[in-house]
Amino acid sequence: MPTYNKSNVAHAKQLRNSMTPWERKLWYEFLRSRPEHFRRQKPIGEYITDFSSDRAKLVIELDGSGHYTAEQKRYDAIRTQTLNAAGYTVLRFANNDVDRNFSGVCEVIERAIFERIGR
Repeated sequence: MPTYNKSNVAHAKQLRNSMTPWERKLWYEFLRSRPEHFRRQKPIGEYITDFSSDRAKLVIELDGSGHYTAEQKRYDAIRTQTLNAAGYTVLRFANNDVDRNFSGVCEVIERAIFERIGR
């Protein structure tokens, strides 16, 4: 299991208790019952991921409007590189994708899981 910053645990718990509507939809309608055992708001290294599966080594991030500033894009790029270096594949979806193309989002996740572990 990857290491994590223990000071992130309380914040991760708070985030689990206040999921966005898009996180709730993806969690309750798709990820929660997956056999790859996804977790919500899981600390990995210095970061708290929206959703992750250690078995599939997959991280799923849902990005709201705040992720499109130049500063946030740089931060997200570094975050993705760091998680990639730890062996994870990072998938990013805009909240609008969850609203407008939920089945497409789920298909991309399914394909990534298949590529990672053959399910």
